[in-house]
Amino acid sequence: MRPNPQHLEALVAVVEQGTFESAAASLHLTPSAVSQRIRALESEVGQVLVRRATPCTATEVAEPLLRLARQTRLLQDEATAALGSLTGTTLAVAVNADSLATWFRDVLGAVAGMEGVALRLHVEDQGWSADLLRRGETLAAVTSDPSPVQGCSVTRLGTLRYVPAATPALVHRHRRGGRTDWAALPMVDFNEKDSLQLAALQRRGRAHPRVVHRVPTSADFLEAVRRGLGWGMLPEPQLAEVAGDVEVLPALGRVDVPLYWQRWRLASERLDALTAAVASAAAAGLRP
Repeated sequence: MRPNPQHLEALVAVVEQGTFESAAASLHLTPSAVSQRIRALESEVGQVLVRRATPCTATEVAEPLLRLARQTRLLQDEATAALGSLTGTTLAVAVNADSLATWFRDVLGAVAGMEGVALRLHVEDQGWSADLLRRGETLAAVTSDPSPVQGCSVTRLGTLRYVPAATPALVHRHRRGGRTDWAALPMVDFNEKDSLQLAALQRRGRAHPRVVHRVPTSADFLEAVRRGLGWGMLPEPQLAEVAGDVEVLPALGRVDVPLYWQRWRLASERLDALTAAVASAAAAGLRP
């Protein structure tokens, strides 16, 4: 089977844009033409590739075709640029929110100096970001998974240390007989995938809190802890920002999360340059 490149292009456009109409506009085609290309590709494969909903999403069967389409697009963009034509290249990357708020920011500065490169970031928990590679949604990912996704290489970046912290006033209010009442002490979670706080409690045999707040952005999570909403595990690089407002909770220890860089194994100058920028930023901002 050798899929028609135009059909693959239509598949990527529908998944990225979310609707056939938006995909048609991005490809300078009519929605009917895009629909015909998707149906032709589905007929060739013999299975449904796009869930017709709002937004449109790819089925599992479509994942290898999406990977092929995006790899082909990257290589075509670089070949066109090498021939002297003006073209832009999109580098889709998955990164966890805490990395994006700390050490990964140096990568943004490096990409700013790459002519014609558009960075498209997908913010995802480090334990789940490799799934975006498997689905063909990204070219690379910062992940805590050391097992390579098929077709990808893995490089160890370093360790992001998390430290439990809270305001002194909050801790003082929840002391009973000179000890912290962990069940009464409010906690802050990042989202439903965040297990750092509960894992720290379980590891030390502490009671689960009765009150759990949810604050799903890294900067606001930090602010929530700083303002006394609850205690939370803070990335070590962020502690300096709130050093005078919070105290470390030594009873819970610390958590070291190893991070890895997974990327497609492609001979791509721009993906190589991005990989070098990530490695440099990680060497400066993460623990070895």
